[in-house]
Amino acid sequence: MDISSGAGYPASALSNFAPHPFVIDGVECASMEGFLQSLKFSNPEMQRYVCSLVGRQAKMKGKKKAWYRTQTLYWKGEAINRHSEQYQELLDKAFDALAQNEKFQKALLATGTATLTHSKGHNDASRTVLTSKEFCSRLTQIRDRLQKQIREGKMN
Repeated sequence: MDISSGAGYPASALSNFAPHPFVIDGVECASMEGFLQSLKFSNPEMQRYVCSLVGRQAKMKGKKKAWYRTQTLYWKGEAINRHSEQYQELLDKAFDALAQNEKFQKALLATGTATLTHSKGHNDASRTVLTSKEFCSRLTQIRDRLQKQIREGKMN
């Protein structure tokens, strides 16, 4: 199943453009795209603003930031190397926070056992803040975890 904002449900609801609010480190995010684009800004106040954006509006806000020249992203005023374990841990934390959103959970579970792909995404980590592999592997891990919780009766 190809995850894309232009696809039908549930794929469109799993796009980073989808308006699924979550909170990470006390920062309210209106969408995963807002969070990801915010990482391109070193100023924490600007980051908070970008986190409040959804979809294309968020993407356009971060589009001209040339973070890839230094491979440096930021979270809450702290510089983070794009290729570091610290960055991967931040992505994990963000997706775990997103996974608390019930509409996101419902859409993810609606994919059943489908293989999740993202053909519009990039695979070169030096050119994107989230590769297709980073994105789809996290969605799959979260789906597996949710399905296990349902099987064990820990979730409805």
